[in-house]
Amino acid sequence: MNIVVQKYGGSSVSSTEKIKLIAKNIIKRKNKNSKIVVVVSAMGDTTDDYIKLAKDITDTPSKRELDVLMSTGEMISASLLAMTLDSLGCSSISYSAYQLDIQTSGLHGKSHIDDINVEKIQRSLEQGKVVIVTGFQGVNDDGDITTLGRGGSDTSAVALAVKLNARCEIYTDVDGIYSTDPRKYKYARKLNEIEYEEMLELASLGAQVMHSRSIELAQKYDVEVYVGLTCSNIVGTYIRGGNNMKLEDKIITGIATSDDDVSITIKELCETQVCGLFEDIAIKGISVDMISQTAPINKRISVSFTIPKEELSECKSIVSRYSKDEDLVIDDNITKFSLVGLGMKNTAGVASKVFKIFKENNIKIKLITTSEIRITCAISYDDKQEAINRICKEFNL
Repeated sequence: MNIVVQKYGGSSVSSTEKIKLIAKNIIKRKNKNSKIVVVVSAMGDTTDDYIKLAKDITDTPSKRELDVLMSTGEMISASLLAMTLDSLGCSSISYSAYQLDIQTSGLHGKSHIDDINVEKIQRSLEQGKVVIVTGFQGVNDDGDITTLGRGGSDTSAVALAVKLNARCEIYTDVDGIYSTDPRKYKYARKLNEIEYEEMLELASLGAQVMHSRSIELAQKYDVEVYVGLTCSNIVGTYIRGGNNMKLEDKIITGIATSDDDVSITIKELCETQVCGLFEDIAIKGISVDMISQTAPINKRISVSFTIPKEELSECKSIVSRYSKDEDLVIDDNITKFSLVGLGMKNTAGVASKVFKIFKENNIKIKLITTSEIRITCAISYDDKQEAINRICKEFNL
């Protein structure tokens, strides 16, 4: 069965006019003997609007009820697209996560897909229908609607491609993946292809083209993912395994930046408390990224780490049990600036070159973490654009 899973993001389905255009393109593709499954996001900024509505009611909305609220956006997109296809003479059917038994586990707002029952999808495809699936959501063991986190429709699409042994195509408002955000650096280069490992690092570090968990899934099951511009003939970018890549072409493949984090520093922390601190943070499902710790002095240390800004209030309530107010420093003026490239594995001196550029341009580094293929620095938000310009020019990005 020649199956293609296509995913359309919120900007692609933000109006009925765009939905009609997508429907016409789907029909053209179907006429080429493809069986098509379409995963849709909520229209435009609907998800953000729903979150704002909830926050107008309470600053701490129930995460269960928030998932129920946010899941409705994808249902609207799916039903409208199905109506549009039917009106154009193309038989279609929409399914919600509940109808397909998309099984999830984990916390509300951050759930993971465990399995998908694709029998209904396969039967509908055999009947010649285009199948439309609500992205971003699933159902847990209690029968509650859950969501997969920001960008989770990408993960829904890749998971369906895995289960259906299908191709996976992600359509959005950009014509591929760039070395860095072209809105921030006008000379950014579009990549014809990128390896899973690099894309995973970039996605997890702030590049907003793909959901990081979708890349983990694609890599695990070796699903090639195509990212392109909605309803366009412009060639996009392929995300695939390393055997097809020219790993030595570039030291640095891309740059990602994120302004969505805050750093927390605890001074005079008893070194025996570190384990308990991070264990309590983990229990609450708070994502910790960069971590830095000083050497113990009289069994006391200073520890710094970053978390998403949206989780600061909950994290502060935990940290307060381990620190006095005068020993706590919160810095929300940070940008995570990351360089990613497989070429760094076998190239010496990349970090020293980056640090020299920062020093020459008075860009202060607040925190640093590294891996074999990544260097991430926390810098001031005000220095972000200068850092992008200097690094992109130096590494020809």
